[in-house]
Amino acid sequence: MSSSMYPSAAPAGCPAYNPKFGHSNNRQYPLPPAFLQHQQRIAEAQRNIANTNFRGQPLPACHPVIPPYDWKFNPSTSPLPSHPPGTNESAMANGKKRHSGDHSPYNLKRQRFSTPVPQHGSPPVSCSSSSVPRPIRIQHSPLSPQHCAPQMPPLCGESPCSSLLDYAKDKLSGQMVELFEACQQQLSDLERKELCRAQLQREIQRLFPLARLYLAGSSLNGFGSRNSDADLCLVIQAAPVDQRNDAVYVLSLIQQLFYRLSYIERPQLIRAKVPILKFRDKVSGVEFDLNVNNTVGIRNTFLLRSYANTEQRVRPIILVIKRWARHHGINDASKGTLSSYTLVLMVLHYLQTLPEPVIPSLQKEYPECFSPTMEIHLVPERPKDIPLYSSSNDASLGELLLGFLKYYASVFSWDKQVISVREAKALPKSNSLEWRDKFICVEEPFDGTNTARAVHEKVKFDAIKAQFTESWQVLQLRKDLNFILPVRNTIQSR
Repeated sequence: MSSSMYPSAAPAGCPAYNPKFGHSNNRQYPLPPAFLQHQQRIAEAQRNIANTNFRGQPLPACHPVIPPYDWKFNPSTSPLPSHPPGTNESAMANGKKRHSGDHSPYNLKRQRFSTPVPQHGSPPVSCSSSSVPRPIRIQHSPLSPQHCAPQMPPLCGESPCSSLLDYAKDKLSGQMVELFEACQQQLSDLERKELCRAQLQREIQRLFPLARLYLAGSSLNGFGSRNSDADLCLVIQAAPVDQRNDAVYVLSLIQQLFYRLSYIERPQLIRAKVPILKFRDKVSGVEFDLNVNNTVGIRNTFLLRSYANTEQRVRPIILVIKRWARHHGINDASKGTLSSYTLVLMVLHYLQTLPEPVIPSLQKEYPECFSPTMEIHLVPERPKDIPLYSSSNDASLGELLLGFLKYYASVFSWDKQVISVREAKALPKSNSLEWRDKFICVEEPFDGTNTARAVHEKVKFDAIKAQFTESWQVLQLRKDLNFILPVRNTIQSR
């Protein structure tokens, strides 16, 4: 799959945008009224992002626009060899420029995403001011999604030398490994999402030349499955964005742009605490949720990816628990139950609080890697060198699953405690507004909000608790995953 699978990337009535040269072609096109309105929106958006906070007010001097950033390609984590077969290092380092006709799949191509030349009928936009940085440069390999997770080590379980069989010596654990290996997100799944992200970034930069589009959530944190939706975060400035007004305004502009893209269908603006634009990519078949400047999602993506990488039992148990919760109807925040993010934090908290912890608190062990004030373009780079955690806990996957269900069925005090992955312990529930009268309290590791706030009805809370208790009792007796989650049907519906 390549970017050529997006043949109608330009909005209707607009000249095709050539990402290689960063400008439109010279062919003349008619200029209907709809096109002129579209160009006016582009010019307005460009002026806004370069000079204002969307309402005509100058941006504060302490909040500059996002600085440029070069994503680094890391051959050590790429599925491709460092050098093409039949070449040597001296030949690769001879300083010759790659010719445009050289289409070897092993060549990496630097793409410049610059502001397109304004079309006829649109006012010119100046980006020459010293306060506005140059356009973003991205090193991009069309066969590898590494630039959406720069220089990150392969996840535990992706390396041939790691084996989950050491923790799968009983029937229940073996079923968990089978389910995990069949349902975990594959590299090809990530590539499809990344190709769409890269294409959409080029399109959105027609409106916001300095913006960057990040892949986030389960697609990148290591806990995604083959049918996972994808989260996108559009970062348009370093300063926070008013989610109620400014984010909705930006998303409405992008929605109008997406209506004109032939490969995007059903762009729907959802007004919520963090508004999102939902849409489907026809090429990959992936459903996307796009937000504006909800950068805490980028921070927790790389925190969770670091947890996924620190101990090889983390990913299988989380995938199985997410599938279990979905099967029993308690994994849907839109219906008043647990979000997938909350479930992941609940599992991590349990693994941290065992008498012999399976994982530590990475935020306490490596605070410099997960500072909540770190500039967002540094977030993907800092955790890359965190080593594997050596745990003295050798419990099997099945034992950990049983322990997780038991912990939330009979040990954890829902009405008195707050789940904290940041502190690696249960905190006492205070009388603050964030926790008062809440049925389930799970601390977001960076901003301290309650990720389980969707559970606001007692009947839903009771159903969640009852499912933990019932599944624990059944699994403790049967020691067979099929009694709480049909393995074959789950694999077939992946």
